[in-house]
Amino acid sequence: MKYRKIPALSGIELINLLEKDGWEIKRQAKHGVSLIKRVGVRTKVAVIPNKSSSLPEDTLHRILSLKQTGMRKKGLLELLNK
Repeated sequence: MKYRKIPALSGIELINLLEKDGWEIKRQAKHGVSLIKRVGVRTKVAVIPNKSSSLPEDTLHRILSLKQTGMRKKGLLELLNK
């Protein structure tokens, strides 16, 4: 399998991608957007900075981690290819 790097994404682009994956906007604040998604009996919550500039790579990786979205790199790349 060919290695693919995660492309640079803004917070707004990531929010749009997560909405395609079934996440719903729960709350908007000045600094970011809270999204929720029901997964089985659990409800996952992710907080995404609401900005048009690219998210730092470290921030993007933390959002994709199991503690927030749980989708990791592979899930994000699948969403981008839809």
